[in-house]
Amino acid sequence: MEAASVSRIGLAGLAVMGQNLALNIAEKGFPISVYNRTASKTEETVRRAQAEGGLPLTGHATPKDFVLSIKRPRAIVMLVKAGAPVDSLISSLVPFLEPGDAIIDGGNEWYENTERRLEDAASKGLLYLGMGVSGGEDGARNGPSLMPGGHKEAYTNVESILSKVAAQVDDGPCVTYVGPGGAGNFVKMVHNGIEYGDMQLISEAYDILKHVGRLSNAELARVFDDWNHGELESFLVEITADIFRVPDVFSGSGSGDQHLVDKILDKTGMKGTGKWTVQQAAELAIAAPTIAASLDSRYISGLKDERVAAESALERAGLKPGLRPCWTPKGQLIDDVRQALYASKICSYAQGMNLIRAKSNEKGWDLNLGELARIWKGGCIIRARFLDQIKKAYQRNPNLANLIVDEEFAREMVQRQAAWRRVVEIAMGSGVCAPGMSASLAYFDAYRRSSLPANLVQAQRDYFGAHTYERVDRPGSFHTEWARVARENKIWRALITK
Repeated sequence: MEAASVSRIGLAGLAVMGQNLALNIAEKGFPISVYNRTASKTEETVRRAQAEGGLPLTGHATPKDFVLSIKRPRAIVMLVKAGAPVDSLISSLVPFLEPGDAIIDGGNEWYENTERRLEDAASKGLLYLGMGVSGGEDGARNGPSLMPGGHKEAYTNVESILSKVAAQVDDGPCVTYVGPGGAGNFVKMVHNGIEYGDMQLISEAYDILKHVGRLSNAELARVFDDWNHGELESFLVEITADIFRVPDVFSGSGSGDQHLVDKILDKTGMKGTGKWTVQQAAELAIAAPTIAASLDSRYISGLKDERVAAESALERAGLKPGLRPCWTPKGQLIDDVRQALYASKICSYAQGMNLIRAKSNEKGWDLNLGELARIWKGGCIIRARFLDQIKKAYQRNPNLANLIVDEEFAREMVQRQAAWRRVVEIAMGSGVCAPGMSASLAYFDAYRRSSLPANLVQAQRDYFGAHTYERVDRPGSFHTEWARVARENKIWRALITK
């Protein structure tokens, strides 16, 4: 049995992400065993490994053979659908594992499930990691961003592998030990929430430029290409430029500006991590309006039939079809949208970072926000040039209350706010929906004000619910009988005016 234990690591679950991560590990020189409940997936992965130069990858037909083929202390990465499938796979592996072996869940799992499994593994003498994996198919194959959290010993045992497999940037591999418990899964969840916000903001920039600025797809491709060589350089801006260049193969030749993007149904899918992010923000009392707006936009996009009917109903009611014209010169509009997109994105990242910090404080995880920004610089979906600025902001001040008050970001936000306001005004005036940019601007405006109309809200709460209030000029908690005092004051005023 010992002679057969030749693999340095194992991977179970060979859908697209699993296959590509397994090949990545093998390509880096680490012998790997793979297993999938459906044998054809295992066979397919082995064939790919052979076709790519005979990579050191072996397939196994049973959980027992799979586990016993791995050197101790064993480390097994799982890449299966979150929830019950993870528990089922663990149950099939545990009988053959030994104390000190580690299970690593690389799926988008709810962090509390990871904490439950971590405790269960510990009771059996096993180690456990919940590891966020970001980068999609290409990232898994060529270098993802990895966010492992859980037992530190489990990470130490596989650090040399993960450091080679992860994306590489100027200041190291895009992997770090995030923290204990479910920290890795929680950070990946927030990463995905930021991703929701990023994608929504980019789609709003596109909507404004296309329907207000009347840019063609060719012009949009050039604009996003230009943006990707400046402050907005990022994976999502880069792929957006590519999207505008792809023709619609069903439109035939000679059909003019017929691009695939214009033929895609405007209904957005989702897998749940964005919803979890917004729910956690609410539970932790962290304002995340940009991320919440992106989630709402996905919900509304799903109401396609209702939206089609509403357009007709409101036209019959007198609403003129189409959008109101915009008289802003095209060049200025493009530059204004660039600045608005940048400022809005900073707000989205700030909200995500504040949510991570709040959960870290609640759970005692002691997460390093600067290090998280660093490992997002490469491999992951939200990788962007300004993540290096975010890293440096938290290095300057680990207790930074909000990214928008960091000295560098504060200066950039102030410089861009005029253009940002013009874009939101143009969008609203033209009838274009820009909930992400609007929410980001409202977040910025609320956060920068030392005084908000919450005093009236609190007075209302005390009026109808006796919830009390604090005063700005003296300590303590106060309650007023508003109706009686207002009535007496009304009577008194009536008397003195006679």
